[in-house]
Amino acid sequence: MTAEVTGASGVAEAAEVSFGVESPRGPRTVTVSYRRTGSGAPLLLLHGIGHHRQAWDPVVGILAARHDVIAVDLPGFGASPALPEGLPYDLATVVPVLGSFCEALGIGRPHVAGNSLGGLLALELGRVRLVRSVTALSPAGFWTQAERRYAFTTLLAMRRIAMAMPLPTIERLSRSAAGRTALTSTIYARPARRAPEAVVAETLALRHATGFEPTLSAGRRVVFRDDVPGLPVTIAWGTRDRLLLRRQGLRAKRAVPDARLVRLPGCGHVPMNDDPACVARVILDTSRAGAPDQELDHARVLSTSR
Repeated sequence: MTAEVTGASGVAEAAEVSFGVESPRGPRTVTVSYRRTGSGAPLLLLHGIGHHRQAWDPVVGILAARHDVIAVDLPGFGASPALPEGLPYDLATVVPVLGSFCEALGIGRPHVAGNSLGGLLALELGRVRLVRSVTALSPAGFWTQAERRYAFTTLLAMRRIAMAMPLPTIERLSRSAAGRTALTSTIYARPARRAPEAVVAETLALRHATGFEPTLSAGRRVVFRDDVPGLPVTIAWGTRDRLLLRRQGLRAKRAVPDARLVRLPGCGHVPMNDDPACVARVILDTSRAGAPDQELDHARVLSTSR
């Protein structure tokens, strides 16, 4: 069953869909919130841990000119309820849930782009052949144990700050470039560009993310080592990523040798806000299943010497 909120233009602004999935304790119903806009081949957008679908807002308009864009709140994040009892937040559960979500929307095998946790999920969706192409932006899962501990410690600190800070303080900080930098510089290279209302909303999304701790716990055991053969795959890394360091991209390239590895100059961990045109072009090139040597605007192929 699907419920939609529709704007004055007649374009669906927000929606949710509920569908059944199997669990060790019997059938469960999962509800996922999403926004769908544009026309063309379907393109699924997956955000990172603690974030929400609005992370993709800077690029949705560009992508919607070519695609039927579905930006998802992952279960337990944004406006999507937590997974039902008995369903863990591991890859073996969340990836089939996303497959069932696509079936419920009738979109078959979409293209997919994901950031951080969403990038890891996108690669796994590609590995099990549930999508047509994969764009992974700073995907999780290519870390050493030390790098993973650093990333998780940083994420937990961000979560604690978001939970402890009073709303009036968040709103006050968001009104200045210095305040937005204090709140979001871990994930953005250009935090001052983020709109004040967006900073407030994403800080609250981090505070209220019921899936945060179980997802982090499941991620302690994750290292992505499998190839994703037979699909166009692009792995892109911001040169100023402070959460998942860009050298992890070289490990990703070794795991997925046919993938195109791309540098996003001047971008942080969540690059969609730092350089929307560059990120959109990377996604569109991949969804066109272009040749690996196709030139990207404002992006350079990573040198294996770095």
